[in-house]
Amino acid sequence: MKTYRQSAILDLVSRQVVRSQNTLRRQLAARGITATQATISRDIKELGLVKRAADGAYQKAQIETPSPTVTGDRVRRAVVASLCRADRVQQLLVLKTDPGQAQPLAFALDQAAWPEVVGTVAGDDTILVVMRTAQSARILERRLGRWAQG
Repeated sequence: MKTYRQSAILDLVSRQVVRSQNTLRRQLAARGITATQATISRDIKELGLVKRAADGAYQKAQIETPSPTVTGDRVRRAVVASLCRADRVQQLLVLKTDPGQAQPLAFALDQAAWPEVVGTVAGDDTILVVMRTAQSARILERRLGRWAQG
């Protein structure tokens, strides 16, 4: 029920101007969802809702996303600092780093949100990078190799 209620809250605040918990409680009740003010207050906190300065309506907190240039530079710095070797197998890349450096490099790759990268799995000194195609894996392998060589 909690997940359903919180989903309804997100839907309501994304579609309507909701300025108070009481208004939110009434709108939930109109959808057949009964909740106390305390429950709604906890839901608002858990969902990370904040009030807009302009009109006082609830909204999902905006998280700043760095520009592609900033994230690309972050990946480059992480590669220069820690990448030892990159091996490709079709659309998979296995990156070897210094001990303890796989997590920061994987995090930088994930934050870059490059469309060709499906995701990463990192251990202590090894990262598995899953790419969309073998060609994109080959391109990324070359790019990372150039960066690692300086």
